[in-house]
Amino acid sequence: MQWAINDLRGRVKNAWGAEYTERMTRSLRWLKDDIALRMMQKLELLKHQPRSLLIIPDAPGLHANRLAKRFPNARLASILEPDLSWVDTATMKLARTCGFITKGVTLFPTMTESSIALPDQSQDMVFSNLWIHTLHQPKWVIQEAWRVLREGGLFSFSYLGPDTGSELRAMQSHAIGDTKAANLPGAWDMHDLGDALVESRFSDPVMDMEYIYLEYESDALYLRDALALGLLSAQQVQAIAADQTVKLPQKMTLEVVYGHAWVVGKHLSGTKDTLAFISPDQIQRKGR
Repeated sequence: MQWAINDLRGRVKNAWGAEYTERMTRSLRWLKDDIALRMMQKLELLKHQPRSLLIIPDAPGLHANRLAKRFPNARLASILEPDLSWVDTATMKLARTCGFITKGVTLFPTMTESSIALPDQSQDMVFSNLWIHTLHQPKWVIQEAWRVLREGGLFSFSYLGPDTGSELRAMQSHAIGDTKAANLPGAWDMHDLGDALVESRFSDPVMDMEYIYLEYESDALYLRDALALGLLSAQQVQAIAADQTVKLPQKMTLEVVYGHAWVVGKHLSGTKDTLAFISPDQIQRKGR
């Protein structure tokens, strides 16, 4: 599927720094909400009714609201986006605690760079929207999702793939010079991520992908979204904005990868190639 979204807002004033960064982050919330809706549509095809559900990360918008309506009996656990303002954080926690969004209790576990503060086998579903590509080592998230999921649990996710921002990288050699557009840290090819799921003992991974094409009439808005996505740093944005000779592309490609996988046979102690190894305590003598 190909989308073209026209930006008709015209040229805006350049305003760099912390305030500008905050506005850029907010400018892409429509994308997260839209992709979350598409993920929910894919979940309609699956017969899965979780009792507990982890959202990682949970952002202001409709994530929890939609999931609570889709799974009314699920207890939500929300790991908040790390860069949320204190106002957004307080508002979200107040809404969840007071039951304005969900009827059940919502947990707010903490997260480090390699672990989630939740017990083993405590969740029936992990839902992650447009986040994996921001991580330098995405595999730990896959491993943690396996750890916290129960037998029969579902890991549902989306992220931006390696073709995201291809126009910026194509122009870097002759236009940007030493200021190079970056690949997103965890923008793995969907086949590589599928292999990582299998290596982490997930079953039946399903992956698909689509391209979104954003069209711009404003260089300032183009740079704003490039910074919000992580394709350019704040210093790179300033350098490009100051150079009047740089001609930016009018289009930006987003490669959106979707996937889900199941936890099956969690009692197995390990796998290698096509062989499964069963722990001795799982072997029971057949009664007469």
